[in-house]
Amino acid sequence: MPPDQVEGLEFIKNTDTDFARALDIISPLPSRHRPAGFEQLCKIIIEQQVSLASAAAIWRRLQAAVSPFTPEQLLTKSEEDLRAVGLSRHKARYCRALAEDITTGNLSLEDLHDMKDEAVMTSLTTVKGIGRWTAEIYQISCLGRTDIWPAGDVALQTALQHLKELPERPDPGKMDVLAEPLRPYRTLAAQILWRYYSDIVRPSTR
Repeated sequence: MPPDQVEGLEFIKNTDTDFARALDIISPLPSRHRPAGFEQLCKIIIEQQVSLASAAAIWRRLQAAVSPFTPEQLLTKSEEDLRAVGLSRHKARYCRALAEDITTGNLSLEDLHDMKDEAVMTSLTTVKGIGRWTAEIYQISCLGRTDIWPAGDVALQTALQHLKELPERPDPGKMDVLAEPLRPYRTLAAQILWRYYSDIVRPSTR
């Protein structure tokens, strides 16, 4: 386990007793690291609001259709071509919009590595179809940022409601308030909740 993760886990356990309890009953946290770049950002777009199984199936077909997986190659495919491999009309447009912004120089994914979190969020969300959730997942998975909190993620909301025995699922505003004491390790807190959702919440609802 990386030293910064050990430090982060200790901070979270000492700060929030509910998270400390969660850590005692969940399985080890998996690595969520993905390589940075156009390919993985397209994959995150495809994962918006669909099951992981559905996203994986669509992604396999898209990879087969776009090879090599570059912005230039994706732009050789029409919106209808992308829909034919399973993308919705909106997601086909979003992936093409991302490719266009990169090829025209409106967005440099390489420059994001040297930007602060807020600047990364601003740069990514200027792309059509990239909102807060997509930008946050990219920062967590591909840029390794340590204090990102995807407050709009339904699984995180559901897990936090369950963990803290809240009367209703917290909205993004309430999520942000509840996570404020966990700075600067909110990414790690989110990873704990995702695992808690997978191990504890989802099995109990079956």
